[in-house]
Amino acid sequence: MNTTRIGILSDTHLDGATDWFRALADHCFADAEMILHAGDLTDLDVLKVFGDREVHAVHGNMCSGATCRALPTHKTIEVGGFTIGLVHRVGNTYDFENRLVELFPEADCIVYGHTHRAVCHRIGGVLYLNPGSFGSTGRYGALPSFGIIEVDATGVRGSLHQIQFR
Repeated sequence: MNTTRIGILSDTHLDGATDWFRALADHCFADAEMILHAGDLTDLDVLKVFGDREVHAVHGNMCSGATCRALPTHKTIEVGGFTIGLVHRVGNTYDFENRLVELFPEADCIVYGHTHRAVCHRIGGVLYLNPGSFGSTGRYGALPSFGIIEVDATGVRGSLHQIQFR
């Protein structure tokens, strides 16, 4: 069975691709064929560390003007016959997931950022994944984190991972 492995990150909050970020991204996403960045990358140079891999990104509320002009607020990606919605934020934090399904009514998986709180769960048949904050500490001092999505003929699965070194 052919499996597509997708690296998920958000909220890097970097003005450029630092050596630390490059090493961390190489370590965390070594076997990812595709990368999804759910916003607040701040500067487009952050995406260059992923080389020739397929990269999809949206802008967040902390991105530079140039980044906001270059990237959409949200987008849909098709992988292996499944639909993945990608957005940084929509609406207020307290009703995020209700608003996400309105934005992506046909999605099998919705990836979002903004809250710095890692989330990976299903509501109905939809997988919701927020990778937390990759580049800075998460909510209430949590370790930085990222997500991995695997897509194959049987469906879409997600997992969260804490970054154990800085």
